[in-house]
Amino acid sequence: MLKQSLSLAATLAIGALPLAAQQAPAAAPEQTITGQVVDINCYTVNGAQGAGHKDCATACANKGVALAILASDGTLYIPVSGGMGDPQNPKLLPHVEGKVRVTGMTRTKGGLHTIEIKSIAAATT
Repeated sequence: MLKQSLSLAATLAIGALPLAAQQAPAAAPEQTITGQVVDINCYTVNGAQGAGHKDCATACANKGVALAILASDGTLYIPVSGGMGDPQNPKLLPHVEGKVRVTGMTRTKGGLHTIEIKSIAAATT
C-alpha cells in the first residue's frame, strides 16, 4: 500500500511540473487613449461616424450594438469587462459619436484591441 501511495505521489508531482513552469500572464498595461465613440456595426460595415451619425449610433447602441473607441491613431478599441455581468455600452452611450479620453487596461489578441475601462470623460479637443 505504501509503495502504491508513493508511486501515485511521484506521478502527481511529475504531472504538476509543467504547471509549475508556466509563468503568470504579464499584466496588461494601463493606457490612456483619446478617440471617438462609434458603433461597431455602422463603422465597420460602411464607415459611418461623426455628428451626423449620432442618432443612428444611439439607436443601434440602445438595441444592443456594441460601441467602441476609435483612437486618434486609427486603432479601434473594443471595451471589455474585467468580470461577468458588467456591460460596457452604458459607460460609452453618453459620449456616442463624441470625443472621449479613456484610461484602462489595454490588450491585443489575434489582432483585436481591447480596453478594460477604468475611467472615461469627454475629451476637450
